[in-house]
Amino acid sequence: MNPFMILGITLIVGILFGKLMNKFNVPSVAGYIIAGLLLGTSGLNIVTGSTIEQLSFISDFALGIIAFNIGSELKVSVLKKLGKAIFIIAACEALGAFILVGGITFLLTKDISIALILGAVSSATAPAATVMVLKEYNARGPLTSTLLGVVAVDDAICLMIYAIASSIAKVFIKHETATMYKVLVHPVMEIAFSILAGALLGILLTYLIKISKKETELLPFVIGTIILLVGIADKFHLSPLLCTMSLGIIVANISSNSRRAFLTTDNFSPPIITAFFTLAGARLDISLLPHIGILGVAYLLFRIIGKILGAYLGGIISDAPSVVKKYIGFGLLSQVGVAVGLAIVVNKEFAGSELGSLVITILLATTIITEIIGPLATKNAIIKAKEANI
Repeated sequence: MNPFMILGITLIVGILFGKLMNKFNVPSVAGYIIAGLLLGTSGLNIVTGSTIEQLSFISDFALGIIAFNIGSELKVSVLKKLGKAIFIIAACEALGAFILVGGITFLLTKDISIALILGAVSSATAPAATVMVLKEYNARGPLTSTLLGVVAVDDAICLMIYAIASSIAKVFIKHETATMYKVLVHPVMEIAFSILAGALLGILLTYLIKISKKETELLPFVIGTIILLVGIADKFHLSPLLCTMSLGIIVANISSNSRRAFLTTDNFSPPIITAFFTLAGARLDISLLPHIGILGVAYLLFRIIGKILGAYLGGIISDAPSVVKKYIGFGLLSQVGVAVGLAIVVNKEFAGSELGSLVITILLATTIITEIIGPLATKNAIIKAKEANI
Protein backbone atom coordinates (compact mmCIF):
# COMPACT_ATOMS: atom_id res chain seq x y z
CA MET A 1 0.00 0.00 0.00
CA ASN A 2 1.13 3.56 -0.61
CA PRO A 3 1.52 6.12 2.24
CA PHE A 4 -1.87 7.75 1.50
CA MET A 5 -3.72 4.45 1.91
CA ILE A 6 -1.82 3.64 5.10
CA LEU A 7 -2.45 7.13 6.53
CA GLY A 8 -6.17 6.80 5.78
CA ILE A 9 -6.36 3.41 7.52
CA THR A 10 -4.34 4.82 10.45
CA LEU A 11 -6.81 7.68 10.95
CA ILE A 12 -9.96 5.55 10.69
CA VAL A 13 -8.70 2.74 12.94
CA GLY A 14 -7.23 5.25 15.41
CA ILE A 15 -10.56 7.08 15.82
CA LEU A 16 -12.51 3.80 16.12
CA PHE A 17 -10.21 2.57 18.90
CA GLY A 18 -10.44 5.98 20.59
CA LYS A 19 -14.24 5.67 20.61
CA LEU A 20 -13.99 2.10 21.89
CA MET A 21 -11.76 3.21 24.79
CA ASN A 22 -14.25 5.98 25.63
CA LYS A 23 -16.89 3.30 26.23
CA PHE A 24 -14.67 1.98 29.04
CA ASN A 25 -14.05 5.53 30.36
CA VAL A 26 -10.47 5.44 29.09
CA PRO A 27 -9.04 8.56 27.33
CA SER A 28 -9.02 8.43 23.51
CA VAL A 29 -5.25 8.78 23.32
CA ALA A 30 -4.79 5.30 24.85
CA GLY A 31 -7.01 3.95 22.05
CA TYR A 32 -4.88 5.66 19.40
CA ILE A 33 -1.71 4.06 20.84
CA ILE A 34 -3.38 0.61 20.96
CA ALA A 35 -4.57 1.06 17.34
CA GLY A 36 -0.97 1.85 16.39
CA LEU A 37 0.26 -1.29 18.17
CA LEU A 38 -2.29 -3.34 16.18
CA LEU A 39 -1.36 -1.76 12.83
CA GLY A 40 2.42 -1.56 13.38
CA THR A 41 5.35 -3.90 13.90
CA SER A 42 3.73 -5.42 17.00
CA GLY A 43 0.59 -6.43 15.09
CA LEU A 44 -0.44 -6.63 11.45
CA ASN A 45 2.65 -4.72 10.19
CA ILE A 46 0.50 -2.59 7.88
CA VAL A 47 2.34 0.51 9.11
CA THR A 48 6.00 -0.44 8.52
CA GLY A 49 9.14 1.30 9.74
CA SER A 50 9.78 2.82 6.29
CA THR A 51 6.22 4.21 6.17
CA ILE A 52 6.66 5.78 9.61
CA GLU A 53 9.82 7.51 8.34
CA GLN A 54 7.96 8.73 5.22
CA LEU A 55 5.21 10.17 7.44
CA SER A 56 7.54 11.51 10.16
CA PHE A 57 6.73 15.11 9.17
CA ILE A 58 3.22 14.53 10.60
CA SER A 59 4.72 13.90 14.04
CA ASP A 60 6.78 17.12 13.83
CA PHE A 61 3.71 19.07 12.70
CA ALA A 62 1.51 17.56 15.45
CA LEU A 63 4.04 18.44 18.16
CA GLY A 64 4.14 21.98 16.76
CA ILE A 65 0.33 22.31 17.03
CA ILE A 66 0.35 20.84 20.56
CA ALA A 67 3.09 23.20 21.77
CA PHE A 68 1.33 26.17 20.11
CA ASN A 69 -1.83 25.30 22.06
CA ILE A 70 0.17 24.97 25.30
CA GLY A 71 1.42 28.51 24.69
CA SER A 72 -2.20 29.70 24.45
CA GLU A 73 -2.70 28.81 28.13
CA LEU A 74 0.37 30.71 29.33
CA LYS A 75 -0.90 34.25 29.51
CA VAL A 76 0.97 36.84 31.60
CA SER A 77 -1.77 36.77 34.24
CA VAL A 78 -1.38 32.98 34.60
CA LEU A 79 2.43 33.16 34.64
CA LYS A 80 2.35 35.86 37.33
CA LYS A 81 0.12 33.69 39.46
CA LEU A 82 1.75 30.31 38.82
CA GLY A 83 5.13 31.22 37.29
CA LYS A 84 7.28 30.36 40.30
CA ALA A 85 5.46 27.07 40.91
CA ILE A 86 5.71 26.06 37.24
CA PHE A 87 9.50 26.43 37.05
CA ILE A 88 10.24 24.94 40.48
CA ILE A 89 7.96 21.91 39.95
CA ALA A 90 9.35 21.33 36.42
CA ALA A 91 12.94 21.44 37.71
CA CYS A 92 12.19 19.13 40.66
CA GLU A 93 10.24 16.49 38.66
CA ALA A 94 12.91 16.39 35.91
CA LEU A 95 15.78 16.17 38.41
CA GLY A 96 13.81 13.67 40.52
CA ALA A 97 13.59 11.25 37.59
CA PHE A 98 17.22 11.93 36.58
CA ILE A 99 18.61 11.27 40.07
CA LEU A 100 16.53 8.16 40.86
CA VAL A 101 16.88 6.51 37.43
CA GLY A 102 20.57 7.46 37.20
CA GLY A 103 21.20 6.16 40.72
CA ILE A 104 19.47 2.80 40.30
CA THR A 105 21.07 2.33 36.85
CA PHE A 106 24.55 2.86 38.32
CA LEU A 107 23.84 0.39 41.14
CA LEU A 108 22.72 -2.25 38.61
CA THR A 109 25.33 -1.68 35.87
CA LYS A 110 28.26 0.03 37.64
CA ASP A 111 28.57 2.06 34.40
CA ILE A 112 28.50 5.84 34.89
CA SER A 113 27.85 6.55 31.16
CA ILE A 114 24.72 4.35 30.99
CA ALA A 115 23.52 5.84 34.30
CA LEU A 116 23.96 9.42 33.06
CA ILE A 117 22.23 8.89 29.70
CA LEU A 118 19.30 6.81 30.97
CA GLY A 119 18.82 9.30 33.81
CA ALA A 120 18.85 12.23 31.36
CA VAL A 121 16.38 10.58 28.98
CA SER A 122 14.05 9.71 31.89
CA SER A 123 13.74 13.41 32.78
CA ALA A 124 11.76 14.09 29.57
CA THR A 125 7.99 14.42 29.72
CA ALA A 126 6.06 14.33 26.45
CA PRO A 127 3.36 17.03 26.53
CA ALA A 128 1.19 15.53 23.79
CA ALA A 129 -0.73 12.85 25.73
CA THR A 130 -1.22 15.09 28.78
CA VAL A 131 -2.54 18.01 26.70
CA MET A 132 -4.81 15.65 24.77
CA VAL A 133 -6.44 14.34 27.96
CA LEU A 134 -6.87 17.86 29.40
CA LYS A 135 -8.59 18.96 26.19
CA GLU A 136 -10.75 15.84 25.95
CA TYR A 137 -12.12 16.40 29.46
CA ASN A 138 -12.23 20.20 29.07
CA ALA A 139 -10.19 20.56 32.27
CA ARG A 140 -9.97 23.96 33.98
CA GLY A 141 -8.37 25.01 37.26
CA PRO A 142 -5.02 25.50 39.07
CA LEU A 143 -3.85 21.91 38.51
CA THR A 144 -4.58 22.12 34.77
CA SER A 145 -2.87 25.51 34.36
CA THR A 146 0.20 24.42 36.33
CA LEU A 147 0.39 21.10 34.49
CA LEU A 148 0.33 22.84 31.10
CA GLY A 149 3.08 25.19 32.24
CA VAL A 150 5.23 22.36 33.62
CA VAL A 151 5.04 20.21 30.46
CA ALA A 152 5.86 23.35 28.45
CA VAL A 153 9.13 24.20 30.25
CA ASP A 154 10.10 20.56 30.89
CA ASP A 155 11.54 20.37 27.36
CA ALA A 156 14.06 23.13 28.10
CA ILE A 157 15.10 21.57 31.42
CA CYS A 158 15.46 18.11 29.85
CA LEU A 159 17.57 19.64 27.06
CA MET A 160 19.97 21.13 29.64
CA ILE A 161 20.19 17.88 31.64
CA TYR A 162 20.83 15.81 28.51
CA ALA A 163 23.49 18.23 27.17
CA ILE A 164 25.45 18.06 30.43
CA ALA A 165 24.98 14.28 30.91
CA SER A 166 25.95 13.36 27.31
CA SER A 167 29.04 15.58 27.42
CA ILE A 168 30.25 13.83 30.59
CA ALA A 169 29.31 10.38 29.20
CA LYS A 170 31.39 11.04 26.07
CA VAL A 171 34.44 11.69 28.27
CA PHE A 172 34.12 8.12 29.63
CA ILE A 173 33.16 6.38 26.35
CA LYS A 174 34.91 8.36 23.60
CA HIS A 175 37.48 10.16 25.77
CA GLU A 176 36.29 13.53 24.43
CA THR A 177 36.92 16.73 26.34
CA ALA A 178 33.92 18.20 28.17
CA THR A 179 34.12 21.90 27.33
CA MET A 180 32.08 24.72 28.86
CA TYR A 181 30.65 25.41 25.38
CA LYS A 182 29.32 21.86 24.93
CA VAL A 183 28.01 21.54 28.47
CA LEU A 184 26.41 24.96 29.08
CA VAL A 185 26.79 27.55 26.31
CA HIS A 186 25.41 25.45 23.42
CA PRO A 187 22.21 24.23 25.18
CA VAL A 188 21.50 27.72 26.58
CA MET A 189 21.92 29.22 23.10
CA GLU A 190 19.62 26.55 21.63
CA ILE A 191 16.93 27.39 24.19
CA ALA A 192 17.36 31.16 23.75
CA PHE A 193 17.27 31.05 19.93
CA SER A 194 14.26 28.70 19.99
CA ILE A 195 12.31 31.15 22.16
CA LEU A 196 13.47 34.11 20.05
CA ALA A 197 12.47 32.46 16.74
CA GLY A 198 9.01 31.69 18.13
CA ALA A 199 8.61 35.21 19.48
CA LEU A 200 9.55 36.85 16.18
CA LEU A 201 7.14 34.71 14.19
CA GLY A 202 4.57 35.32 16.93
CA ILE A 203 4.73 39.05 16.19
CA LEU A 204 4.33 38.33 12.47
CA LEU A 205 1.40 35.97 13.10
CA THR A 206 -0.30 38.54 15.33
CA TYR A 207 -0.28 40.96 12.37
CA LEU A 208 -1.55 38.26 9.98
CA ILE A 209 -4.39 37.42 12.39
CA LYS A 210 -5.31 41.11 12.52
CA ILE A 211 -5.60 41.45 8.74
CA SER A 212 -7.45 38.14 8.17
CA LYS A 213 -11.17 38.88 7.89
CA LYS A 214 -12.39 35.34 7.13
CA GLU A 215 -11.69 31.93 8.68
CA THR A 216 -10.52 30.70 5.26
CA GLU A 217 -7.68 33.24 5.49
CA LEU A 218 -6.98 32.80 9.21
CA LEU A 219 -6.41 29.03 9.14
CA PRO A 220 -3.71 29.06 6.39
CA PHE A 221 -1.94 31.93 8.20
CA VAL A 222 -1.82 30.05 11.54
CA ILE A 223 -1.00 26.61 10.11
CA GLY A 224 1.50 28.08 7.65
CA THR A 225 3.33 29.88 10.45
CA ILE A 226 3.49 26.72 12.59
CA ILE A 227 4.83 24.67 9.64
CA LEU A 228 7.37 27.40 8.80
CA LEU A 229 8.55 27.52 12.41
CA VAL A 230 8.90 23.72 12.67
CA GLY A 231 10.95 23.87 9.46
CA ILE A 232 13.18 26.64 10.86
CA ALA A 233 13.70 24.60 14.04
CA ASP A 234 14.71 21.55 11.99
CA LYS A 235 17.01 23.56 9.70
CA PHE A 236 18.89 25.33 12.51
CA HIS A 237 18.76 22.50 15.10
CA LEU A 238 16.48 24.36 17.49
CA SER A 239 13.80 22.86 19.75
CA PRO A 240 10.52 22.70 17.77
CA LEU A 241 8.55 22.43 21.02
CA LEU A 242 10.09 25.58 22.51
CA CYS A 243 9.78 27.46 19.20
CA THR A 244 6.07 26.78 18.74
CA MET A 245 5.29 27.20 22.44
CA SER A 246 6.91 30.65 22.30
CA LEU A 247 4.81 31.40 19.19
CA GLY A 248 1.63 30.51 21.11
CA ILE A 249 2.61 32.58 24.16
CA ILE A 250 3.23 35.70 22.06
CA VAL A 251 -0.07 35.33 20.16
CA ALA A 252 -2.00 34.66 23.39
CA ASN A 253 -0.59 37.77 25.06
CA ILE A 254 -0.46 40.41 22.33
CA SER A 255 -3.19 39.51 19.82
CA SER A 256 -6.68 40.83 20.53
CA ASN A 257 -8.05 38.05 18.28
CA SER A 258 -5.98 35.20 19.74
CA ARG A 259 -9.07 33.22 20.73
CA ARG A 260 -10.10 33.03 17.05
CA ALA A 261 -6.68 31.71 16.08
CA PHE A 262 -6.56 28.99 18.75
CA LEU A 263 -10.14 27.93 18.11
CA THR A 264 -9.39 27.58 14.39
CA THR A 265 -6.36 25.42 15.18
CA ASP A 266 -8.43 23.26 17.56
CA ASN A 267 -10.96 22.57 14.81
CA PHE A 268 -8.22 21.69 12.32
CA SER A 269 -5.96 19.54 14.52
CA PRO A 270 -7.89 16.30 15.42
CA PRO A 271 -6.81 14.23 12.39
CA ILE A 272 -3.19 15.39 12.77
CA ILE A 273 -3.14 14.52 16.50
CA THR A 274 -4.83 11.15 15.88
CA ALA A 275 -2.26 10.29 13.20
CA PHE A 276 0.59 11.34 15.52
CA PHE A 277 -0.43 9.02 18.37
CA THR A 278 -1.39 6.11 16.13
CA LEU A 279 1.93 6.33 14.26
CA ALA A 280 3.73 6.59 17.62
CA GLY A 281 2.00 3.37 18.69
CA ALA A 282 2.94 1.71 15.40
CA ARG A 283 6.63 2.46 16.11
CA LEU A 284 6.54 0.51 19.38
CA ASP A 285 7.54 -3.15 19.43
CA ILE A 286 5.96 -5.37 22.10
CA SER A 287 8.55 -8.09 21.41
CA LEU A 288 11.12 -5.82 23.10
CA LEU A 289 9.35 -6.12 26.48
CA PRO A 290 10.92 -9.47 27.47
CA HIS A 291 14.40 -8.11 26.61
CA ILE A 292 14.46 -5.06 28.90
CA GLY A 293 15.30 -7.13 31.97
CA ILE A 294 15.76 -5.81 35.49
CA LEU A 295 17.28 -2.55 34.19
CA GLY A 296 14.20 -1.79 32.06
CA VAL A 297 11.79 -2.54 34.90
CA ALA A 298 13.90 -0.39 37.27
CA TYR A 299 13.91 2.45 34.68
CA LEU A 300 10.11 2.33 34.41
CA LEU A 301 9.41 2.21 38.17
CA PHE A 302 12.04 4.73 39.29
CA ARG A 303 11.12 7.19 36.54
CA ILE A 304 7.48 7.15 37.73
CA ILE A 305 8.54 7.49 41.40
CA GLY A 306 11.02 10.27 40.53
CA LYS A 307 8.41 12.25 38.57
CA ILE A 308 5.70 11.97 41.25
CA LEU A 309 7.96 12.61 44.28
CA GLY A 310 9.92 15.34 42.49
CA ALA A 311 6.72 17.17 41.46
CA TYR A 312 5.35 16.85 45.01
CA LEU A 313 8.57 18.26 46.48
CA GLY A 314 8.48 21.11 43.93
CA GLY A 315 4.91 21.85 44.97
CA ILE A 316 5.96 22.09 48.63
CA ILE A 317 8.98 24.33 47.87
CA SER A 318 6.91 26.67 45.65
CA ASP A 319 3.96 26.69 48.08
CA ALA A 320 1.61 25.54 45.29
CA PRO A 321 -2.08 24.90 46.03
CA SER A 322 -2.63 21.55 47.80
CA VAL A 323 -4.49 20.12 44.78
CA VAL A 324 -1.40 20.82 42.64
CA LYS A 325 1.00 19.23 45.16
CA LYS A 326 -1.11 16.08 45.47
CA TYR A 327 -1.87 15.33 41.83
CA ILE A 328 0.50 17.07 39.40
CA GLY A 329 3.06 14.25 39.31
CA PHE A 330 0.44 11.89 37.87
CA GLY A 331 0.13 14.07 34.76
CA LEU A 332 3.84 13.77 33.92
CA LEU A 333 4.28 10.07 33.15
CA SER A 334 3.99 10.03 29.33
CA GLN A 335 7.26 9.93 27.40
CA VAL A 336 6.41 9.19 23.75
CA GLY A 337 7.72 11.80 21.31
CA VAL A 338 10.39 13.72 23.21
CA ALA A 339 12.03 10.71 24.89
CA VAL A 340 11.89 8.58 21.73
CA GLY A 341 13.45 11.49 19.84
CA LEU A 342 16.20 11.67 22.47
CA ALA A 343 16.77 7.91 22.20
CA ILE A 344 17.35 8.32 18.45
CA VAL A 345 19.83 11.16 19.20
CA VAL A 346 21.62 8.87 21.70
CA ASN A 347 21.84 6.14 19.05
CA LYS A 348 23.52 8.59 16.66
CA GLU A 349 25.82 10.26 19.20
CA PHE A 350 27.02 6.97 20.69
CA ALA A 351 27.07 4.90 17.48
CA GLY A 352 29.25 1.83 17.82
CA SER A 353 28.65 1.48 21.57
CA GLU A 354 26.04 -0.68 23.30
CA LEU A 355 24.59 2.46 24.89
CA GLY A 356 22.51 3.55 21.87
CA SER A 357 20.77 0.21 21.30
CA LEU A 358 20.24 -0.28 25.06
CA VAL A 359 18.54 3.12 25.45
CA ILE A 360 16.31 2.64 22.38
CA THR A 361 15.26 -0.86 23.54
CA ILE A 362 14.36 0.35 27.04
CA LEU A 363 12.60 3.49 25.78
CA LEU A 364 10.50 1.81 23.09
CA ALA A 365 9.55 -1.05 25.43
CA THR A 366 8.65 1.06 28.50
CA THR A 367 6.83 3.65 26.37
CA ILE A 368 4.22 0.99 25.56
CA ILE A 369 3.37 0.91 29.26
CA THR A 370 3.65 4.65 30.03
CA GLU A 371 1.45 5.58 27.07
CA ILE A 372 -1.36 3.40 28.41
CA ILE A 373 -1.05 4.33 32.11
CA GLY A 374 -0.03 7.97 31.51
CA PRO A 375 -3.38 9.19 30.08
CA LEU A 376 -5.29 7.16 32.70
CA ALA A 377 -3.22 8.72 35.50
CA THR A 378 -3.78 12.24 34.08
CA LYS A 379 -7.52 11.64 33.78
CA ASN A 380 -7.68 10.30 37.35
CA ALA A 381 -5.74 13.34 38.64
CA ILE A 382 -8.01 15.97 37.06
CA ILE A 383 -11.14 14.09 38.19
CA LYS A 384 -9.89 13.89 41.80
CA ALA A 385 -8.92 17.56 41.61
CA LYS A 386 -12.51 18.28 40.42
CA GLU A 387 -11.21 20.06 37.29
CA ALA A 388 -12.66 17.70 34.64
CA ASN A 389 -15.85 18.84 32.95
CA ILE A 390 -17.23 15.54 31.70
